[in-house]
Amino acid sequence: MTRRPAFTLIELLVVIAIIAVLIGLLVAAVQKVRDAAVRTQCQNNLKQVGLAVLLYHDGHKQFPPGYASAVAANGDDAGPGWGWAAFVLPYAEASALNGQIDRTKSITDPAHAGPRVTVVNFFRCPADQLPPTIPVGPLTPAGLPTGTQTDLAAANYPAVYGVTEPGVDGDGVFSRNSTTRIADVSDGTSSTLLVGERHYQLGPTTWVGVLPGAGHAAPTGSPFAGQVNVAANFVLGHTGESFGGPAGPGEANNFGSRHAGGTNFVFADGHVRFLGRGIDYTTYKALTTRAGGETVGEGN
Repeated sequence: MTRRPAFTLIELLVVIAIIAVLIGLLVAAVQKVRDAAVRTQCQNNLKQVGLAVLLYHDGHKQFPPGYASAVAANGDDAGPGWGWAAFVLPYAEASALNGQIDRTKSITDPAHAGPRVTVVNFFRCPADQLPPTIPVGPLTPAGLPTGTQTDLAAANYPAVYGVTEPGVDGDGVFSRNSTTRIADVSDGTSSTLLVGERHYQLGPTTWVGVLPGAGHAAPTGSPFAGQVNVAANFVLGHTGESFGGPAGPGEANNFGSRHAGGTNFVFADGHVRFLGRGIDYTTYKALTTRAGGETVGEGN
C-alpha cells in the first residue's frame, strides 16, 4: 500500500503562522480602506458646509455671524443665540428644518423643541461616536451645569474664531454678531480656516447655537473631564493658548478629530484640507487669522 506524505507538526505550525500573518495584513488593509472612506465622507461634509457658508455670503454680502445674540449691559449674551450653522441651513438643502426656526426667538422657545434636537448628518463626522444630543444647562458659581437642562443636537464642526479664547471679537472669520466679508480676509481665502472638526470626547459641539450662561460638562473619558464648555465654545473653536496640534488634545475648545494623525478643515475659499498633527504651530495659528499679515507657504 502506497502511503501519502503528510504534514509534519512543524510544517503545520508554519502554515498556521503564515495564514495568521496574511489575515493580519488583510484586516489592517481593510481597516485602512475603511478609515480612508470615513475621512473622505467627513471631507465631503465639510465641502457641503463650506459651500453653504459661501452661498450665504453671496446672498448676504457677508459670512453668517458666529452666533447672533443681544448683549446685556455687562457684556454677557442675552440671546437668542442661534449659531452660524443655523443660518446656512437653507443653503445646505435643509430648507425644511430652516422653516421650523424663528431666529428672532430663543432657542429654548417651545416652538423650537423639535428643531433644536434635530440631527443634521452633514454637521457630523462619521468617525466620531457622537450622541444625538447634548444636555446644556445653567452653571453654578463653581462653573458646573445645574438645574433644568436643554437638549441640543450634537455636531462636530465648530467655526474658527481665531487664536484667542472664543468670545466677542476674534481675529478669525467668526465671533459673536460678526459681519465678516471676504474683503475682510486680507490674508487670502485660500490661507484662512473657516470651519474645522472637534470630536465629542474633546469637547461638545452643536450646530444649534449658544444658550446664555449655559454649559456642558466634558463627557466621561474625556482628557478634559471636570472642565465645562460654555457659551461660544459650543459653536466656535480656537487654536491658541495651548497646542495639541489639529489632532488634539490641547483644550476642550480647540479642534481635533478621530482620524489618524490630523483633522479636516474647510478654508474660506471652499477647499478642504487635512492638517496633520505635526504642522508647525506658528503656521497653524496663522491659518486661523483673517488679517494677520502672516505668510503661509504652500508646503505647510
